[in-house]
Amino acid sequence: MLRSLPFPLRHMARLAAVAAALLAAGTAAAAPNVSAAQAEAKEIAKSMGNCTPAKVEVLRYTVGREGSTVFKVGCTEDKDAFVVVQCRSRICALLR
Repeated sequence: MLRSLPFPLRHMARLAAVAAALLAAGTAAAAPNVSAAQAEAKEIAKSMGNCTPAKVEVLRYTVGREGSTVFKVGCTEDKDAFVVVQCRSRICALLR
């Protein structure tokens, strides 16, 4: 199929296939990092935010060499209470 395409388009098709494979691999590898950091985010919410953690939501996830995840951790003390925790790798800090 690729041989029937003109020379520059063949390379573009191969490049697109490689890019799609890398994107799929990066997305699959990202999920464990987020779930590993959730436990750390809950611990920071409990120890520094005086919040008994309930529901954890991902507000922002950035991949890359300096990737980070920002979590919104709901508190059981009040329905509308929450804290925001940012994790880089598995090192987390209370933002709000």
